[in-house]
Amino acid sequence: MQIDEARANKVKSILVTLPKPENKKSPYIPLGEKLNVKVDFRAFIHVEGVSATEFRKSKVQLSDYTAIIFTSRNAVDHFFRIAEETRYEVPSSLKYFCLSETIALYLQKYTQYRKRKIFFGKQTIADLNEDLDKNKSEKFLFPCSDVANEENLNYLTGQGYDVTPSVLFRTVISDLSDLKNVFYDIIVFFSPSSVQSLYENFPDFKQNNTRIAAFGDSTQQALLEHGLVLDIPAPTPKAPSMTMAVEQYIQAVNK
Repeated sequence: MQIDEARANKVKSILVTLPKPENKKSPYIPLGEKLNVKVDFRAFIHVEGVSATEFRKSKVQLSDYTAIIFTSRNAVDHFFRIAEETRYEVPSSLKYFCLSETIALYLQKYTQYRKRKIFFGKQTIADLNEDLDKNKSEKFLFPCSDVANEENLNYLTGQGYDVTPSVLFRTVISDLSDLKNVFYDIIVFFSPSSVQSLYENFPDFKQNNTRIAAFGDSTQQALLEHGLVLDIPAPTPKAPSMTMAVEQYIQAVNK
């Protein structure tokens, strides 16, 4: 990781732009304890599900699909919600392809995990390529928000898979007015929508000495378009996760 020495001030606090985790299950909590750094969580965006009536207007018939691709737990929640609200009985033959093992295990909330055909990658859609190729004849449903990750969808269509996106929830900007006069040494972003939320809440935001961490190409591009300095990118060959990238940066500047 290349570090701008002019910006390499000691880190004492981090703001993670995600909801506060239940039961303290987040890799950022032990990271903060390990490095003696304060870690706060605040969702810059939240989701609201589309109604069954609105879903029906999309003309998507759940029964037409033999496989489903989940890229988030939100997608899992809203797929099963819509299934219930539209009285669609999810067949035991449905195949599930999940971006990560965490998402795959989350399916246990709705279905008997061991009795289902479930595949998962490490972190990116490309990790699923081998399993997807073995099931290329399937018709894939891609539950997503109104600001779906185009990288994932473009990858799937580019590989020739028969995939249909279906908007099941919307991304909504959160009210962050209580953060107006609060400073953090590092702010961690995971989506372009979170960057949009920052500027909708604080149109005159100035980065100054705040270091910015961002996961994924689209998030990093959104930051650069606003003229922000990207101090901590991820994933990289040496830091495949955001927590790893943040840890490496803090260890370097807090010597």
